[in-house]
Amino acid sequence: MSLNDTPSSERVHIGFFGRRNAGKSSVVNAVTGQELSVVSDVKGTTTDPVMKSMELLPMGPVVIIDTPGFDDEGALGELRVKKTKQILNRADCAVLVVDATQGKTPADQELVELFQQKNIPYLIAYNKSDLAAAPALGDREIAVSAQTKEGIEELKERIARLVKTGEDSRRLVGDLLTPGDLVVLVTPIDSAAPKGRLILPQQQTIRDVLDADCTAIVVKETGLKDTLQKLGTKPRMVITDSQAFAPVSKDTPRDIPLTSFSILMARYKGFLEDAVRGVAAIDRLEDGDKVLIAEGCTHHRQCEDIGTVKIPKWLSEYTGKNLVLEHSSGRDFPEDLSPYKLVIHCGGCMLNQREITYRQKTAGDNGVPFTNYGITIAHLKGILKRSVELFPDLYALLP
Repeated sequence: MSLNDTPSSERVHIGFFGRRNAGKSSVVNAVTGQELSVVSDVKGTTTDPVMKSMELLPMGPVVIIDTPGFDDEGALGELRVKKTKQILNRADCAVLVVDATQGKTPADQELVELFQQKNIPYLIAYNKSDLAAAPALGDREIAVSAQTKEGIEELKERIARLVKTGEDSRRLVGDLLTPGDLVVLVTPIDSAAPKGRLILPQQQTIRDVLDADCTAIVVKETGLKDTLQKLGTKPRMVITDSQAFAPVSKDTPRDIPLTSFSILMARYKGFLEDAVRGVAAIDRLEDGDKVLIAEGCTHHRQCEDIGTVKIPKWLSEYTGKNLVLEHSSGRDFPEDLSPYKLVIHCGGCMLNQREITYRQKTAGDNGVPFTNYGITIAHLKGILKRSVELFPDLYALLP
């Protein structure tokens, strides 16, 4: 991904739902103007969610999601329905495609109830309106034909009105800076670093620093001490990859604020306060307690992977307890968190705001503390207070 691309996590996610053969994929193709999904007269052609990042006017950058039929049958059908329900956790808005020749069914009504339960703005599109007249339409309903393209432009315009877009006031770090400030970013380059590029939070932080009319200097952890000596001026702050917290804290003078990309990302995603409160649960863990370590993306595990190797090792060293550690990645986040005493989540850079909020709320509903990698590592390394000094309200929460 280039620095000019809009990350998937920053795009509006639009989910298309409905029964098999209602014409979801045909409507998706008509809305996008692309052959995004395979279509046929055979029920269940869409077997897995199909996702496409694109520009959809008048909304702008979006992710279109075509889901499997919600009335699918058998063991595989149940799995497809489960995947469809998972899509609801990250859909910013939904379009229910109903076959106008058959009308709304109990499966369609179940989807409407799920939209309402999850507070997802939605529209109901009666497809195949060229073959049968749609019923009297309500405020949330529209008649369309994927075949003749009738109503498709109006559908696009109404989808655009479902979700508030425009200037996002959230900032990673820019609101903490004054034009002309100097910021030092520490980015370890090890076996887990993606070859030829920086990870997304690092890219986004660089861009936000530049947008604030400030200067970003990027160094490896081995070059931080020498760089700080050469600067001749004190930087506004040092931001580090969490796994390098310990050596970076040692090499950063105490009068220079220090935090991490993961902590800034948790703040950006809206769960930093919960993460600071939740990390205290580490000190209450006992032998046999279950801890879930969750990542929002899937990637090739390296020998020194932070989620499956480093954090478990540091947890064991810090607590001295025989913990049961379980892992989830990508979209496979458990719906039932009651068996766990703590959830340690990644920064969530690859997840949109809605899915992060869903995961956070799921933990809260189960009474399970929820924290993230950056806060956890800072706590385990004894530098949590220092890492949140930039945020006085959160600093006051700590003993």
